[in-house]
Amino acid sequence: MIFTRLARKNGAASTLALALALTAGGVVGATVLDTPAHAAKKEKEKAAKPSYSKAFVAAYKPLEELAKAEPVDYAALKAGFPTLLAALENDDDRYAAGSFIYANAAKQQDQATALQGMEMMLKSGKVPAENVGQFNFVAGQLAYAANDYAKARPYFQAAADAGYTDNDPLIFVAESYFAEDQAQQGLTYLSDLINAKMAAGETVDEAWLKRGLAQAYNNNLNAEANKYSSWYVKQYPGEDSWGDAVAILLNTGGYQNPEILDLLRLGKRVGVLRDGKLYLEYVDAADYRRLPAEVVSVIDEGYAAGKLDKSDPYVTDTRRQAAERAATDRADIDKLIADANKSGATLATVLAAGDTLLGQGRPADAEPFYAKALSMPSANTPMVLTRLGIAQFDQGKYAESEATFNKVEGARKAIANLWAIYAAQQADGAAM
Repeated sequence: MIFTRLARKNGAASTLALALALTAGGVVGATVLDTPAHAAKKEKEKAAKPSYSKAFVAAYKPLEELAKAEPVDYAALKAGFPTLLAALENDDDRYAAGSFIYANAAKQQDQATALQGMEMMLKSGKVPAENVGQFNFVAGQLAYAANDYAKARPYFQAAADAGYTDNDPLIFVAESYFAEDQAQQGLTYLSDLINAKMAAGETVDEAWLKRGLAQAYNNNLNAEANKYSSWYVKQYPGEDSWGDAVAILLNTGGYQNPEILDLLRLGKRVGVLRDGKLYLEYVDAADYRRLPAEVVSVIDEGYAAGKLDKSDPYVTDTRRQAAERAATDRADIDKLIADANKSGATLATVLAAGDTLLGQGRPADAEPFYAKALSMPSANTPMVLTRLGIAQFDQGKYAESEATFNKVEGARKAIANLWAIYAAQQADGAAM
């Protein structure tokens, strides 16, 4: 799953494969009825045996013979199922009939009839305790395959409640909502599962996070997409997760250049600017007239990564002008610093000093100017806090930067949240 700038996918990601257990013996085999006359057996063994009604045995025997034939005349066999069902008198009859119907229908890939058989077994109350979860899971799969998602959900839930963990039954509950184009309901259910796992200190399956992220993104549920991308980078930090998180927020945030700049600054530090479009967007957001040194750095990195074309006249001309301005800025920086340190300095001057120094790779010198700007009237507090956090981050002051990013509110909160996650990972020494 690779998200790039303005590359929203059409349609949802592929649903998880449903490996239906539709072969005889896969879950249960055809029940072979015992006649009740075995006088030599102990009373205890007799008591443990099922008690079939005479009417049921009479109806079952002809169908048993049909089922043994080679090849099986399934049409004739199936035509006899109603007679078998009409003869049911007790739960032992019901379980045996359900097992017989399920096994024979499964052999023929008759999923609808197989589901009826499985449901009969479950309703009989005779399923062995150790098989209840598995039987419910198969019933859920059969209902899912028939596109009866509302029926499938409680079976998958019952499978999980019975302790069945193979094939991850709970994920199919979420998938059933996705299959009905109820993305929000599916994401809400999946979010509850993920929150429960995280609260228990358990590892969340990466497939869950990627599935939720794809569903949220493809259905324009931007808040959900950002939530899942945050979970993804926390649980599985790497180029894929971080690249997706940056690209998704860039595509869904509706940001202007100041916000885009600080988001792509994160992408640059994590190393997940995936293509030339992102590098060019970074160049435009930084603006060679405002942050020329940073523009030169970004273009040079794009060249080194093979993402920018050195023959592109726009890029080469922008770099030339940026380099010229950067030299001028360096020559004038001491005067700018002095002006920004004056007691009567304007907010614009103080921010210009902080931004210029940060763009020149001098975060320790930039930090006090952002701190000063925070106390000044009319300061854009979310922006200043974001850049203060970046200056702290670039100095390796990860705990401080994380605390700063966590103070950011408003439209920038999602950007700052990703910065805070990355700062925490750096503080913990988490490897990409």
